[in-house]
Amino acid sequence: MLSKAAVLVAGSWGTALASVLADKGIQVSLWTRNEKQMNEINQEHKNERFLPGVSLSANIHATTDMREAVSGAQAVIMVTPSSAVREVSRQLKQYWTEDMLVVHATKGFETESLKRISTVISEELGCEEGHIVVLSGPSHAEEVVKRCPTTVVVASLEEEQARRAQDLFMNSFFRVYTNRDMVGVELAGALKNIIALGAGMSDGLGYGDNAKAALLTRGLAEITRIGVEMGANPLTFSGLAGIGDLVVTATSQHSRNWRAGSLLGQGKPLQEVLESMGMVVEGIRTTKAAHTMSEKYGVQMPIATQLYHVLFEDMPAKTAVEALMGRDRKTEMEVMSQETWEQWHT
Repeated sequence: MLSKAAVLVAGSWGTALASVLADKGIQVSLWTRNEKQMNEINQEHKNERFLPGVSLSANIHATTDMREAVSGAQAVIMVTPSSAVREVSRQLKQYWTEDMLVVHATKGFETESLKRISTVISEELGCEEGHIVVLSGPSHAEEVVKRCPTTVVVASLEEEQARRAQDLFMNSFFRVYTNRDMVGVELAGALKNIIALGAGMSDGLGYGDNAKAALLTRGLAEITRIGVEMGANPLTFSGLAGIGDLVVTATSQHSRNWRAGSLLGQGKPLQEVLESMGMVVEGIRTTKAAHTMSEKYGVQMPIATQLYHVLFEDMPAKTAVEALMGRDRKTEMEVMSQETWEQWHT
């Protein structure tokens, strides 16, 4: 078993993953830029802003010095907002060595380039993308730190790296599966945040369970369409990273994306919603990326498109729903072409 791991950064999910590792007796260095937060974690064993009321293990030591955090660590877990991944990876490069296991748990894209997070990290570290592992799946930080039973998936282009991550995290309440489809796992984890925003918006409008069930089902269809076009295995979207994460993110008040969507559905302006959240809402940036991806790959993503109009073009949420309901008649089974399906089954 590894003796030391570094977690970058000390948000809710980063702290939760640090707790999973600390429960296994691993010494965890939790990196933060905030000195006040560092002192709170080290002296009071709390991270009240992100996980109020939770007592943290003494095996977790916070630091504002990345060199100190990474020095001697056999594994580095990156849990930064998507907008900061390149910058943090660039800082990590100074201390990273090729024998370190690198796992990321960021669900988003680099908006400007549309690159997946593993691609960004590998570019900055100067390593093959197969060296990186992605961790995803239905996993609210608030429940993980309470040791509620949770199941996730780790994916890498190199199976050995995924198995190393599986061994690192798996314990009696945190079950870990492996998957070779890194592209699908990353895309599913990022794109479901868009559908969760839409689900919250539907609830904010008071549209009930029928509307939300339809939104989740059709949302999964468009996630699968764009995913397959980008090289993912369609079966991944039926698994933990796909439907599992979609359900938990789109139906729970723990979800920032659901909460933000609910406020938007109630008529709150976007800027007011972001200020009230106090934390990053990845689905908003991802909606912008998905809108561009839809045009680039020629794949219809009607839910993402309408949310883009709401978020960035001031379309009323109710008008967006009416536009979705008024689309041309379709058959249901148009998720992917027969040719693509056969490709994945040969």
